[in-house]
Amino acid sequence: MLVLSRKRQESVVVGGSDGFAQLLKVTVVEIKSGTVRLGFEVDAAVPVHRLEVWERIHATPQPDGPTEHPSEAAT
Repeated sequence: MLVLSRKRQESVVVGGSDGFAQLLKVTVVEIKSGTVRLGFEVDAAVPVHRLEVWERIHATPQPDGPTEHPSEAAT
């Protein structure tokens, strides 16, 4: 795990270099009463979730796609 220190209004960027087309910018918006508010700037097509939401999404069984009948399988 990479641990960085940032002050209010300071940012960190992830990606956006060779081989990583997407750029994620994370900015410390506010630090108050032991809580840090972060702002995320990324292309709208990139999903951004809190970890607990992401875990729920991935724990939920996803509907299966079209299945191929065994007799139709290529050999």
